[in-house]
Amino acid sequence: MIAIGVVVRPAGPQDLEALHALALTAGLGMTNLPPCRERLTALLAASAAALAGVRKAGSQILLVMEAAGEVVGTGCIFPSVGGDWPFYSYRIGRLRQTSQALGKVAENTILTPVNDYDGSAEVGGLFVRPGLRGMAGGRLMARSRYLFMAEHRDWFGDRVVSELRGYQDVDGRSPFWEAVGRKFYGLEFKEADRISVGEGKQVIADLGPKYPIYLNLLPTDAALAVGQYHPDGARAHALLTEEGFRFEGCIDIFDAGPTMVADIDSLKAVRDSRVSTVTAIGPCGDGPEVLACTGAVQSFRASRGQVWWNDDEFRVSPELAHALMLQIGDRVRHVEF
Repeated sequence: MIAIGVVVRPAGPQDLEALHALALTAGLGMTNLPPCRERLTALLAASAAALAGVRKAGSQILLVMEAAGEVVGTGCIFPSVGGDWPFYSYRIGRLRQTSQALGKVAENTILTPVNDYDGSAEVGGLFVRPGLRGMAGGRLMARSRYLFMAEHRDWFGDRVVSELRGYQDVDGRSPFWEAVGRKFYGLEFKEADRISVGEGKQVIADLGPKYPIYLNLLPTDAALAVGQYHPDGARAHALLTEEGFRFEGCIDIFDAGPTMVADIDSLKAVRDSRVSTVTAIGPCGDGPEVLACTGAVQSFRASRGQVWWNDDEFRVSPELAHALMLQIGDRVRHVEF
């Protein structure tokens, strides 16, 4: 398990170099974690503005996970997508056609461009240093975002989506992009990925297909990639599913990765969390281990630790109190870890 005392907090300008190092490790397809200092600087500035109260459409809140003073993970939240430009997806559908003259029935899978998730919140950019995977670091980083949403519920609508990175082969090649994107844009996947980070998907959507794509016209490897996540995305998919996300048949317009969706109030971390006031700091005996958060906007902090409570008392362990800088009388939101 990842060490108690690890803290999730809003990112700041001091995190630029650490985020750049994480971005270089993450590779292609992590559009919310670009390996470019200039763009990361812009993201940090936009996140700071959003947390300061400038709630523009498309604002991105960037969080980092810190262990022993070192940034080891990151994740982001978009309170609302589809404001500055539409949020594009392909919806997987079925088309059944019948010829009475030939006595034949044709059933085809089609991909239709849609904007079904405009106005939804989005979580993305989840990345934890490889050495910490399998140690609950991803769970802590991911679920801290949902506690942030619970603490700032008026900032968000009813739904939240998450686009999982689509399938790529061992050479970083996206079969879906090769079969569809390249033919419309004449760009390498890497270049399209760069443009989407810098200019937004509107640039790509301007030149994209406006009519349904028949899946049976695509090469086999491209068709098989539809709705499949990247080999490194299995854990992220499991975390989303465990939290209450589901696949509703929409995919990313670049790499055909699945778009997962959930009702915010049904997320486990939102639905099952409770708010308590700290009455004591000390050993918690057999009390449960929780993910807890405190503080609003720029002061938000989340960490894992032990608590104990009854009808009259809510006690937090010294380690958790230190991580969250808690004092007697402070308000804490917590959920079973």
